Amino acid sequence: MVRIFAVSELTEAVRTVLEGEFPFVWVRGQAVNVSRPMSGHVYFSLRDGEAVLPVVWFRGRQGFWGLVDPVTGEVFEEERGVGTMPLLPEEGRETLVAGRMTAYPPRGVYQLMAEVVQDVGVSDLAVALEALRRQLSAEGIFDPARKRPVPRNPRQVAVVTAPQGAAVQDFLRVASSRGLGAVVRIYPSPVQGDEAPARIVQALAQVVTDGWAEVVVILRGGGSLEDLWAFNTEAVVRAIAASPLPVVTGIGHEVDTTLADLAADLRAATPTHAAQLLWEEREVLAQQADDLYLALVRAARALVERHESRVVAVRERLAWVSPAARIHRALAEVRQLAARLPQRVAGRLGRVQADVARVRLQLALWGQGVAVQAAQAAFLHTALSRAGSRWMERRAQEIGVLAARLAALDPQAPLGRGFAVVWRDGAVVRSKAQVAPGVRLRVHVADGSFAAVVEEG
Repeated sequence: MVRIFAVSELTEAVRTVLEGEFPFVWVRGQAVNVSRPMSGHVYFSLRDGEAVLPVVWFRGRQGFWGLVDPVTGEVFEEERGVGTMPLLPEEGRETLVAGRMTAYPPRGVYQLMAEVVQDVGVSDLAVALEALRRQLSAEGIFDPARKRPVPRNPRQVAVVTAPQGAAVQDFLRVASSRGLGAVVRIYPSPVQGDEAPARIVQALAQVVTDGWAEVVVILRGGGSLEDLWAFNTEAVVRAIAASPLPVVTGIGHEVDTTLADLAADLRAATPTHAAQLLWEEREVLAQQADDLYLALVRAARALVERHESRVVAVRERLAWVSPAARIHRALAEVRQLAARLPQRVAGRLGRVQADVARVRLQLALWGQGVAVQAAQAAFLHTALSRAGSRWMERRAQEIGVLAARLAALDPQAPLGRGFAVVWRDGAVVRSKAQVAPGVRLRVHVADGSFAAVVEEG
């Protein structure tokens, strides 16, 4: 019958086997990722060309710091006090650690619980690497001010890598799901071994010669210092710094930092991360496109509304100053004057009649000075008649002036005197420059219109 383990149950079984098989071991490797958090425990890893082993050195185990012969167990230094802070293993140095193997269930990993940690020395590669780093740094190769901006969402990308490696497959897998679609051209080169530096430099030169790519990406999976040494060579670092195209590196794991990474314009933690830095997620781009579309629609609507308001305002101004509007206003003024004239005449005559009636009444009542009063009445009647006539003449003159002004504004009046209005394509011809031989015109005269064609002359 098949037994099904729970995760914790299987992890505990593995831990028991590890602790039983390796109760105390000596392990030698290069110390990397050394850290000591506030707890005082020390965490680091031992790495060689083939594998990485996590190590935890608990604070309570750090009281002893000495040299122990792993073969005989002989101790060459005395034990220190528990309160003495031990020196941390140095990054990149060969380190010898003794302890017991165990498993850490919460993270599902095995690790070495250190009892003794002692320095072996810095490897020759690490010494050479540090010397080259100092030299190139002094020349400004790693200066951030020298780095160029990397285009976002490039369409043409050159990749220098081993074409069959897992690194390029991870890069292409992520690239296919991001951005707006890009062409990736692989420039094959070994990324490990003696011939790798020259081939990498040659591939970078070929990318520049082709003049096709917007950006160059250099990819390589994780490995030891020896595995990644091609990217710590002076030739490769100088080729990256001299490239006229922006260079992105995705070499090793997040903890691996090569001189090529320091010289590159952009360093990605992994090959997958390199693709994430180059191209945005398509959902984000789609949302940005929607935002831009909505902003464009709002701007277009605002522009149309502004122009519509201007058209309405211009139309109103043109309507006020047009000849037809001026004629209408003159006619309205004449009609108003004509309407007021009878009323004013009637009022004037009414007042005259009232004066005459009053005089007659006075004559009838007084009975004296009839002749004088009659003469006065006759005089007043005559004066009033003359005043009324003069007033009527002035009003008639005013009406005549208004009629003349109205006639002067009549667009048909010039046509009656022999003039004509020439139109071309719905517009009045005002200049000789508006016509040419063979152009068809429309001529309007007093009694109608006819077509005409312009001839030479």
